[in-house]
Amino acid sequence: MRRIDKGREPNSLIAHRKGGGATYENFQAKQELRDALVAEQGGLCCYCMDRIEADAASMKIEHWRCRSRFRNLELTYGNLLGACRGGEGQLRSKQHCDTRKGDRDLDRNPADPSHHIETRVCYLDDGTIYSSEDTFDRQLNDVLNLNLEVLKAHRKSVLDSMLEWWKKERAQFRGPVRAEWLHRKREKHVGRVGELTPFCQVKAWWFDRKLDRLASR
Repeated sequence: MRRIDKGREPNSLIAHRKGGGATYENFQAKQELRDALVAEQGGLCCYCMDRIEADAASMKIEHWRCRSRFRNLELTYGNLLGACRGGEGQLRSKQHCDTRKGDRDLDRNPADPSHHIETRVCYLDDGTIYSSEDTFDRQLNDVLNLNLEVLKAHRKSVLDSMLEWWKKERAQFRGPVRAEWLHRKREKHVGRVGELTPFCQVKAWWFDRKLDRLASR
């Protein structure tokens, strides 16, 4: 899960809220909303970080706080995220992200800067995602099902590729690794502009862990 920097909300959503009897159901410009959400998320699902496209077949417009219990937030842009279809139509054990979440709550919103989402999650070598916060850790597993085997395998593949890259880079060093060099490599591998690589936050976490270790020496 990665931080989402919310951009300017679509003018159509602003205009719709100003109209009488405005609801999410009668909002007609959902494609403009999809375009905005996918663009600001770099083409990644807000939860699992797999690829999404700005069309109804590829993504869902997720309400972080569900519409059934938070009608006052159904047109609030900060409450709207782009999520993958999450195994829609499959057994519940195979569902993830918004499809699995339904109307249940999460403690952390990746689009809320005060939640510092990137500091709340870590990864194990086998691709497991976890949090040191017990409640949020349970939500990652039970509400979002982010440790579904296929998602773990994707994250493990990213971590394995980083390990191989690191071995090759280290073989070329004759002196100590410097933080400035790692920062440059982090920006090259991760970035925050345009379409992002699926599961790129796993790379960012890997680099940040290396940088923390350098800083503690």
